[in-house]
This record gives sequence, C-alpha cells and structure tokens, in this order.
Amino acid sequence: MLHCDIRDNEKLFYYTTTGWMMWNWLVGGLATGSSIFLFDGAPVYPKIDVLLEYCQNKKINLFGVSAKYIDHLKNEKYNSKNLDLNSVKIITSTGSPLAEESFKYVYENIKKDVHLASIAGGTDLVGCLVLGNLFSNVYQGEIQGQSLGIDVDVFTDDGNSTEDGDKGELVVKQPFPSMPVKFWGDEGGEKYHKAYFTKFKNIWHHGDFIERTDKNGFIMRGRSDATLNPGGVRIGTSEIYQQVEDIDFITEGLVVGQVFDDDVRIILFVTTKNNQEINDEQIQLIKSKIRKNCSPKHVPAIIIKAPEIPRTKSGKIVELAVRQIINGEKINNLEAIANPAALKFYENLPQLKS
Repeated sequence: MLHCDIRDNEKLFYYTTTGWMMWNWLVGGLATGSSIFLFDGAPVYPKIDVLLEYCQNKKINLFGVSAKYIDHLKNEKYNSKNLDLNSVKIITSTGSPLAEESFKYVYENIKKDVHLASIAGGTDLVGCLVLGNLFSNVYQGEIQGQSLGIDVDVFTDDGNSTEDGDKGELVVKQPFPSMPVKFWGDEGGEKYHKAYFTKFKNIWHHGDFIERTDKNGFIMRGRSDATLNPGGVRIGTSEIYQQVEDIDFITEGLVVGQVFDDDVRIILFVTTKNNQEINDEQIQLIKSKIRKNCSPKHVPAIIIKAPEIPRTKSGKIVELAVRQIINGEKINNLEAIANPAALKFYENLPQLKS
C-alpha cells in the first residue's frame, strides 16, 4: 500500500507461477482491499502483448512482471501504441536487475506516465528489501530506495557501511517483520545461522552484491556467490549482462568465473536469436562493448555459444551450478533447476581446457 500506492477497490496483477514468492506477494494484495487478477498461460503466446492486452481489458492498476519479460519486449522492438493502458499507474519488475536500457524502453514504448519500480528481496523473507516509492525520482537502472521498516545497509567485507558509488554486501542490521526464524528440521539452528549470520555477527547477510548510489537508490550487481574475482577485482555479473543482452543477435547471457592458472578468468555463455552461431567478429564486438562500457577487467577471456541457459523453477538463471560444473565441483541443489538437462552442455567443454 505504501510503496506501490495500491488502494481499496484497485486492481493488482502480477504475472507469476505459484512456485515463485511473487505469488505470495500477489495474494497479500487482498489485505489492501484491492482485487487480485490471475493469468493462466504463457506470457507471449498466442501473441507477444497478451499480458498487456489483459491489463487493458481488465483495467489493471498495478502490473508486475519479471525483468526478463521487459527485456524480451525490448529485444523484439514491441510498442504498445495500439493498446489503452491508461489504468496502469505502476509497473513493478523483479527476478533479476532491470537494465538501464529497459527503463528507457518502457517509458518510450509502453507508457510515458507510469511509475516503473524495480524491486528486489527474497523468497525466504517473502518480500522486498529495496523497491520503489512514491516520492523519489525514477532513475534509469536504479532501484529507488529501501523498504520501510527494514534497516537495510550496504557493507564492505570488514563490516563497515560503504560510501555512495561503492559496491558491497546487502545486509539488514535489525530484525524485521517477515524475517524467517528457523529452517524446517534444523532444530539446533546451525543451518539457519550459517545461511545468514556467519559473515557479519548479528547482521542479516542477504547474499546480494549491491551498490548504493548518490541519489539514495540502489543498483543490484548480482548474487554474492556469483561475483567474479579476476585479478582480485570483485565484479558483479549483472554489470556484464547489461552490456551483453543489449546486443541484437544475443537473447541471453550467463557469466561465471573459472579457476585457471592460479587466478579466475571470466567465461561468458550466450544464447542467440534463432540459435545462430557466433563468429570471431561478433565475439570481438561483445568484448569491445564490455571493455568500453565497463572496464578491461570485465572482458570475458572466453565467449561460448550455448544452446540453452539453465534456470530455476521461478525463471532465474543458474550461475552457481554452471560455475561448479566448469570447476569440477559437485552441484548443489539440483532439484531447484527447472531444466537440469541443459547442464549437460557445460560438462568437459574443450574451450575451457587451455
């Protein structure tokens, strides 16, 4: 109600499966007095704007989707000029960071006068730690601010608050209402403590690599366990994704670190439109774009075309499992992967032997 301005008698629609915590978030909308709307079907079938047409026909006020959905519309150059979306006052996006270009795309091609809120939190707390608000400006690529009632901060590795523009660990410094208190079957609390409280004493360590901006906003840089460390420089995976997924012939990317020659080198896997192969010229284009817009340290050592990106049942890409495969480690939590057969491709790749 407070962050999204959803009121009694308004209409709330989040496109989600029942296996994603956004389902619980959606159902929680009933507590606001609003009506919640459900959609059973594919998001871009039988036509690319089936969800937006649903928003038009039902006069939805809050439309929630994944960032990947917005990226797909952008990549397909979709424009909603033939739809009446006057009722939609806020679009919320989560599941992965929403790129700067996707912010621009929404305002230029979906709706000019909409509150676009990138939101982020976690399944375990069934809510958001950082999200939109009604009073701050929306800046491309940024989450507007922290959740009310939650003591969010960004810490350096030694447990101090970062300065604006610096990256660090997303933490919560005090207990909060939806914080889980135990794990099922973890009677002594060892697993629970290891999951959240071993990095910083009595501080909730959420596992996200994040940057606080000089506008009081936040930029998600990827999961902490997926950050890259070439030459000891810590790099968030989303910094690379934002460059790669804006290239015409690429549909998606997955970046991991491979232990090699006593260091870590960056390996980038990409899927392409129509599953086309990539040539040396295209590989150089990818590398030069990353070098120009990020830094030489961000440039992948090797770029490989993959047939499919593994993802969780809620649609998030699975970096950790791929990293474990290419580094010869055991895969954890295989049951959480929606398309485990996709992992076979990443085993024993000859390109990674030298």
